[in-house]
Amino acid sequence: MSKDVHAMPETRTWREIPQEVSSRAMSGEGRRRLAMGSMRAVMFVAVIGIVAWGAWETAVVLRENPDSLPGAAKADRVRSLVLVTDGVLDKNWLAATLSIPADATLVGLDLSQLRAKVLADSQVSSAAIIRNFPDKLTVRISERSPVVRMMAQAAGGTPSMLLVSRDGVAFSGTGFDASMVATLPWIDGVRLTRDGTSFAPIEGMRAVSDLIASAKLEAEELYRTWRVISLERFATDGEIDVRTKSGMKVIFDTREDYLRQIARLDLLVDESTDPTHPLREVNLALGSQVPVAYGTALPVLGEPPVNTLGAGAPQPAVTFPRAPGIHIDIKSEL
Repeated sequence: MSKDVHAMPETRTWREIPQEVSSRAMSGEGRRRLAMGSMRAVMFVAVIGIVAWGAWETAVVLRENPDSLPGAAKADRVRSLVLVTDGVLDKNWLAATLSIPADATLVGLDLSQLRAKVLADSQVSSAAIIRNFPDKLTVRISERSPVVRMMAQAAGGTPSMLLVSRDGVAFSGTGFDASMVATLPWIDGVRLTRDGTSFAPIEGMRAVSDLIASAKLEAEELYRTWRVISLERFATDGEIDVRTKSGMKVIFDTREDYLRQIARLDLLVDESTDPTHPLREVNLALGSQVPVAYGTALPVLGEPPVNTLGAGAPQPAVTFPRAPGIHIDIKSEL
């Protein structure tokens, strides 16, 4: 008797296979393909790194050793100057300072010598000069900003105005707006001394700069009345004297908080409303007890004070010759 044989129906289920089992189940060929893919990725990254490193090394060699350039590149003269600055110096200053001949080639320039010329102007605090082949020279500088101004006079000479920065460096100042310079107070009670071709930094200017910044922040209108700031007693007593345009004298203590002192001064000025009995002197160097003197009239300050120069020959006048045939671009970093 024949029997009908019926096939068992196929059943399927889902099972979660652990990752480690799946990895072990990978065939040898799959592992080889994975290894080769990883190796190719590593080699690609290595090649990119080598190319970038080579390009950087080449650029350094060409800048520091331009003799390695082909003869045609060596013959290219300077056709463009680029000035990148965070201040006010312009293309006229750059052309006069570098004084590059019209037929000068880029590779023939002595970058160290050109940088020394740029730094010889005390308005420049730092400088970098870079060749950009085939015919461009880039000059990147950082400039000092004036905090005060001063009148300086050498023995037997004529007084001349200088600007002084936060780090105490005095410089003639090129390119600054005349109306801005006119708002700067004068500095007094200092003596300039020569340090090579420039001046040695003036001691106490960081304290003066902090005082001015605090006055602008706390009482801008009050600061605008300041005419002369004296450092005569800075070294001995740690004090800074300020004379206003009306002649009032204010004594600040450099060891105390400026904002607190300026707030006290502002209050005293606001309370002094009698024009026949104005403030003549305010001493803020003694803490919360502020000695105040009144007067019937205040002396109005006339000409700015003149500070003497130390021994040394005066600096030569700066001229601004034209640089024919060279295009100059200026880029600001402000």
